[in-house]
Amino acid sequence: MGTRIKEDCYVKAIRTIQKYELIKQGDKLVVGVSGGPDSMCLLEILKRIKYQSCQNGTSPLATFDFVVAHVNHMIRAEAKEDEEYVKKYCIKNDIQFFSKSIDVQKIANTNKISIEEAGRNVRYEFFDEILQRINGNKIAIAHNKNDKVETMMMNALRGCGIQGLKGIEPITGKYIRPLIECERKEIEEYCKESHIEPRIDKTNFENIYTRNKIRNIVIPYIEQEFNPNIIETMDRLSHLVTEQEAYIQKQVEIVYGKILIEENITFQQNCVNMKNIVNKKDKSCEETEETIGNIKKGTEEIAIQKRNEEIPQNINEQESIILDLKEFNKQEKVIKSNIILYTITRLFNTTKGIEKVHIEDIIKLCANNIGNKFLMPNKHLKVFIKNGKIKISKEV
Repeated sequence: MGTRIKEDCYVKAIRTIQKYELIKQGDKLVVGVSGGPDSMCLLEILKRIKYQSCQNGTSPLATFDFVVAHVNHMIRAEAKEDEEYVKKYCIKNDIQFFSKSIDVQKIANTNKISIEEAGRNVRYEFFDEILQRINGNKIAIAHNKNDKVETMMMNALRGCGIQGLKGIEPITGKYIRPLIECERKEIEEYCKESHIEPRIDKTNFENIYTRNKIRNIVIPYIEQEFNPNIIETMDRLSHLVTEQEAYIQKQVEIVYGKILIEENITFQQNCVNMKNIVNKKDKSCEETEETIGNIKKGTEEIAIQKRNEEIPQNINEQESIILDLKEFNKQEKVIKSNIILYTITRLFNTTKGIEKVHIEDIIKLCANNIGNKFLMPNKHLKVFIKNGKIKISKEV
């Protein structure tokens, strides 16, 4: 029996990048770097890949470029030293460096949110700012396999649905995670072998946050008492869930196309503030739907068709989606729930703030089939039942 060759983070990162097509020819990345082991490992690997490509063309990836963005949260006394550490690394390696100091504690207090959430918000806002400044197209984050499992456990404790068990994905829109298939111990080993001495955030060892408790207490206990390979086990679960969720999503899109009556939403595809109204009662649109069998493709074709038409720039119509109530009620509950989430996502590009109880209430409202009834899960979302139709609208 052959001996399995151990893969280091560099090999795993390249494989992940290739598998999920995280980096393509000509990409320009913003790399979020705190100075800790994860982000320094990511930075070193991207530097190594780029260097090989520039020097002798042996890089297994496309030619790309990147800059570094660092946020000083102004919480710890060592925060300024972390910033200087990352800055010196970038100067030494001729990497463009951007930084910003933000009083995260003050923001958390003002907005009455946790320090974790405030910190995450300011980081991503700054990354977006730099991305626009350099005319970039992707943001690289140093999430690893342990982060993914911790997120899955946190979601499970909160009573998440199937999507919460997917954990952190390799790519989400413009955000890419080349280290998502590397374990934290492998990252630390790579830093050691590469003679990188990353900064250590001591607050990671303070068990006052849920994630830290899972990282420092729950997972070590499970490893010791139940399953020493719990990280790998949970990662396999994530992949299984992802496959099943992808299949359900495919069925949801098919059903959505069948029960859709009208869409009046803004698409950010080829025109700014362009309104596309898809009226399924129109014969030509029905033929289009039969041909493509997928509402996504249908809206894309309409977007292309509309490009050369005169589009009003100031449209004040209420954004909404109208579905066939009778056909919606015929569906299995799992499809109904996902149809609602899918519809809300098309309106808001997120389902943040929508909980299981809201989904249950919407399904009950539809099942009662009583006209002129509505509910508002939050101040921006309204679900209205009238004349055999479900109107889900964005309130302003």
